[in-house]
Amino acid sequence: MNRSCLCSILITIALICGAYFIGNAYIDKEFKERFLRWKINDKMHNATYSTCQNLKKPLGSEALPQGIIVKTSNLETQHLWNYCDSENVTEGNTKRSLSLLAMAVGIKQNELVNKVIQKFPLQEFVVMLFHYDGVLDDWNQYPWSAHAIHVSVMNQTKWWFAKRFLHPDVVAEYEYIFLWDEDLGVGHFNPQRYLSIVKEEGLEISQPGLDPTESEVYHPITARREKSKVHRRIYKYKGGLQCDGNSTDPPCIGWVELMAPVFSRSAWRCSWYMIQNDLIHAWGLDVQLGYCAQGDRKRNVGVVDAEYIVHYGLPTLGGVVNASSSARNETNPKSRVSQDSSESHGVDNRAQVRMKSFVEMNRFKERWKKAVNDDRCWVDPY
Repeated sequence: MNRSCLCSILITIALICGAYFIGNAYIDKEFKERFLRWKINDKMHNATYSTCQNLKKPLGSEALPQGIIVKTSNLETQHLWNYCDSENVTEGNTKRSLSLLAMAVGIKQNELVNKVIQKFPLQEFVVMLFHYDGVLDDWNQYPWSAHAIHVSVMNQTKWWFAKRFLHPDVVAEYEYIFLWDEDLGVGHFNPQRYLSIVKEEGLEISQPGLDPTESEVYHPITARREKSKVHRRIYKYKGGLQCDGNSTDPPCIGWVELMAPVFSRSAWRCSWYMIQNDLIHAWGLDVQLGYCAQGDRKRNVGVVDAEYIVHYGLPTLGGVVNASSSARNETNPKSRVSQDSSESHGVDNRAQVRMKSFVEMNRFKERWKKAVNDDRCWVDPY
């Protein structure tokens, strides 16, 4: 009896031990498999987190999936009811490269502006007009007006408009930005040939040469040189400012004027950040534009002599508002149309405009100096 009980107990213990070891082996295997899966998932999670951290979504778009975020825009108009499938650009039907012509204009100079815009084919250039006199309907006489972008704010400058309406993300699709005044003569200018030279010479910031015989206002470095394609420096041995082959600073080298600058896409992105919101005349900006030349300003900033223009130097901002009071003869932009007695009594604030320009230039210089002193991480390449 005792013997049979002992055998039963031993058998039971053996079964229990066997079950324990078999179950433990199974559980151990399952645990290892789960642990391995956890480890793989953790690695995948970390990799995904690292990838997501590197996406660098624009500020404010963190709640959106990456594929729906559109970081840039353009000035291209869209049809109200017809469809344009911009997503399916097939090979051989690639989107054409466009540049932008932006001008601050008043109706007083409509004939000059018309001649400029007619030089820029709409198939290759987007035209944007900044109207500082509030007159819009009178431009409808020109066929190109229906295709242009019109922005109207009273008594504001080209640089005021540019800071607010030409953000680099808005004009990112445009290869070059022409930011021009309205008082320019373009009888000897071809924009396609101009850009061809700019690309050949590697100019990031440029301007057409100014005809010294016809232009009312110009600087020595921007005067056109005959039998020259491009120049980047000026040689001047007399007067207060002297420039020679060893000169390295503007306005001896690496400098353009502000009435007709042309920026590459990258140069404009940099230059836009330098434009001050409240310094609307932008005097002093020209001296520092070389910092945005995407490299050596002595090489990447220049004046194109082969395609040149005339700067008539017409003082418009701050003048009499009535359009007819200072209208210009189309064939001779320097001549005035006669004024009647009632128009001649208008207030002319152009002297105050010029005074403010000088004040702004000094303020810009002060801000630049302070920025250089405060930024310990910035190194002046020049």
